[in-house]
Amino acid sequence: MKFSLFVHMERYENYQSYIELYNDFINLCKIADKGGMNTIWTGEHHCMDFTIAPNPFICISDLANKLKNTRLGTGTIVAPFWNPIKLAEEAAITDIVTSGRLELGVARGAYSFENERLIPGMDASEAGERLREIIPAIKGLWNGNYSHDGKFYKFPKSTSIPKPLQSNGPPIWIAARDPSSHEFAINNNCNVQVTPLSQGYEEINTLMNRFIEARNKFKPSSSSKIMLLQHTYVSNKQKELEMAAQKLSNFYAYFNAWFKNDRAVNQGQIKKFSSKEIKTIPNCSPNIMKKNLAIGTSKEIIELLKKYEDLGYDEFSYWIDSGMSFETKKNSLKTFINEVMPIFNKK
Repeated sequence: MKFSLFVHMERYENYQSYIELYNDFINLCKIADKGGMNTIWTGEHHCMDFTIAPNPFICISDLANKLKNTRLGTGTIVAPFWNPIKLAEEAAITDIVTSGRLELGVARGAYSFENERLIPGMDASEAGERLREIIPAIKGLWNGNYSHDGKFYKFPKSTSIPKPLQSNGPPIWIAARDPSSHEFAINNNCNVQVTPLSQGYEEINTLMNRFIEARNKFKPSSSSKIMLLQHTYVSNKQKELEMAAQKLSNFYAYFNAWFKNDRAVNQGQIKKFSSKEIKTIPNCSPNIMKKNLAIGTSKEIIELLKKYEDLGYDEFSYWIDSGMSFETKKNSLKTFINEVMPIFNKK
């Protein structure tokens, strides 16, 4: 099983400067690169200090000149916000800039808050349709002399200029949850990214079974891979684990509020919760976080990851966004790299 880092800038207080947050982002990526992680993933979001990531291709191009080894992935591009020609070409030039290290993660998007601002009126169903139309178009454009006459996009014979450096283009990863998304990925020779969010092992097992069922149903010989993305915190000190569970409890309170799109937003920041309010939010307690997420000692995380590996996951992505300080994130990431990863690298 390979290991990767999923990371963004995140801003919760007005005193935090964007340049400081970007430097923290770069430094975490450097630790992952030096520590032997396979890929760094960073995504796309808009108008939200909660996740600062307007264009992952820019950050990836910068990382390519700062990091030596890791592959660099979009985790994820929100497909409906892009014209397929523009997406194919920007991915291609990024693949060249990164010397063929690009992994292209693509999703339909999650936040209606963003949809309202970029494509007003688009619901989740339409977003899924747009994703399913864009993926074959990207591949066609990379191949060249491709025309398209679809429901959402129409253009005459066109070619992505430039074409990607990697043969047949960068690997494409589809963010999947429901069975139809897994089936679409398998049928289009794409890899799959899944996250249980704040749910636990049962959901992780379910997501894996959907992938296996889709592969067995449509392409038993498929070489498509599956990656698990999960919030992670590693420490051998009990007080630090309790702190992490509390911080991730807060994170999911805000995540759910952004997802529901029913709380006031000012200057890109959602109205703050009181500690009393957070305690009333279902399924966000620190105890649930400790039970469901990858929070534990090195030994506990090793045992947990072995279970994921036994299920068949090809890659585990350490989701580091959490509202914790840079130093706290750094210490956990280094512990993961130094004490957890070597157990798996021995194989």
